[in-house]
Amino acid sequence: MIEILLVDDESYVTDSLKSTIPWEQLGISAVYAADSASQAIDILTEQSVDIVVTDIRMPGMDGLELIKRIADSWPHVRCILLTGHSDFEYAKKAIQLQAFDYLLKPVHDEEFVACVTGAIESLKDEWSQSHKYQQLLYNIKSDYSVLRAHLLHDLLLGRRLSAKLLADKLAQYEIPLAVDEPAVMALIQLGKSFSGFDHHSMSLMEFAVGNIAEEIFAGEFAVWHGKAPHDCLLLIAQCRPDVQLRLERSPEYERDRRAMLERSARLFQRQVSNYLKGEISLVVTGWFTFPEGMPSAYRSGLGALFPLGQAESAAIRFLDEERSAEANRSIRFLETLYTPPTLIHLLESKQWEAARDKIGKALSDLPDSRLTREHLYELYLSVANALLYLAHKQGQSIFELNYAGTDGLIDQSLFRSASHLRDWAFGAIERLKRELSANDEHTKRFIVAKVQEMVTSDLGPDTSVKTIAERVYLHPVYLSKVYKAETGESLGDYIIRMRMERALYLLKHTNKRIYEITSELGYQNPQYFSKMFKKHYGLTPGEFREQ
Repeated sequence: MIEILLVDDESYVTDSLKSTIPWEQLGISAVYAADSASQAIDILTEQSVDIVVTDIRMPGMDGLELIKRIADSWPHVRCILLTGHSDFEYAKKAIQLQAFDYLLKPVHDEEFVACVTGAIESLKDEWSQSHKYQQLLYNIKSDYSVLRAHLLHDLLLGRRLSAKLLADKLAQYEIPLAVDEPAVMALIQLGKSFSGFDHHSMSLMEFAVGNIAEEIFAGEFAVWHGKAPHDCLLLIAQCRPDVQLRLERSPEYERDRRAMLERSARLFQRQVSNYLKGEISLVVTGWFTFPEGMPSAYRSGLGALFPLGQAESAAIRFLDEERSAEANRSIRFLETLYTPPTLIHLLESKQWEAARDKIGKALSDLPDSRLTREHLYELYLSVANALLYLAHKQGQSIFELNYAGTDGLIDQSLFRSASHLRDWAFGAIERLKRELSANDEHTKRFIVAKVQEMVTSDLGPDTSVKTIAERVYLHPVYLSKVYKAETGESLGDYIIRMRMERALYLLKHTNKRIYEITSELGYQNPQYFSKMFKKHYGLTPGEFREQ
């Protein structure tokens, strides 16, 4: 609803307007009056005024100075000047101060109503555009993080994109890398000091580590960091053009580039230790052409990352070009495992036979004589990662659901031969199939309970169907259908209802101002919040608090 302030040192003018104008029909919920500019500023400070109608000639601060103060402190307020002086200089000054309109005394009611109606429509248009812009800006920022993660996974798993399409996506997602230029990859493993964190805290830590990496490397490199498909952090770096030019002039190009990279990596480790009180290990691959060389560099780095995780903390391993090429040749047979659709996607969509075929093909692409324990361990990790993901999606641990049967980290017999590992993987998939079939309804009820817990614990600006869907690892449309089917209420309506109930409590039991409650509940616009509150309870927040 709209609130208006009438300012005139002749009180009969404001009294007349308050009593004769059909304010409620205009959609105006509150009418305030002031007999001086200073009193008007006090009211503006205390109330959510949207329109000010002010006389020009007043003792002390005049109307023109008042609307200048309003423009500086409350730029959203529409100002209408009301005066008995038909002097063009006043009108010209009012235009310069961006007053909404200019009326001459005596004002006919019809003319006044038309002017105020125009100001109201102008406000509504601005609110609508502001809300759309804020929603669009929020959606874009939310989408970019998801889109960047999807693009990173696609490129790491070997998806091919045309150079133009990839360049467009990099620019659109604000990723500062150049196509067909040399790049290096660092795989980052968080140390034991981070192992006690829950999922939310670990996500925050990973975000902080990524930010530190970007800050450290950004002086000499363009960087892109994110979460890799195999649950480690990953950083891709390219030398900045000016740095690259300087290096090319050096007679020791390779040595200087390696030294620069090593300095940044070790500083990165120290900063994580200093600020996050934990250690990290890094595997730095050889240089490759971005993005063509990403899959092979990722596989070579992944093969080196597990043994590094068992070594002393804060270790760094640099893979030279020859070792990277050899590692790529030795594990090339597992390329089938990483080619989309991934094992996680097959299991999640209940394509059981296709999942078994993918595992069987990965094991049969190379004779047993060339298999190593590292090959088998990589396959174990891939299967276990998919099973963990699906178990946690149902809110349970993998051991509660007994998907694994055997823990490869404890029982090394899994890695004696391909047949042992194949039997384990196929058995785990069969148990998963039975479990999902038996617990489908239980899963839906758990999802609904989890969603309701998330909403009630956090009603801030980041709470939406989209953000909740991301946190429970479901598509927003599917989550909405599940929630509506289980509760009879749409998830969007539930979020709004919880916000309104929280607003009701805060208005009744706290002294917080309405604009503070508006911000706390995630609304950008107090007028829009007031409108939603009245839609639910038949009163504006101000009216509810006054009764």
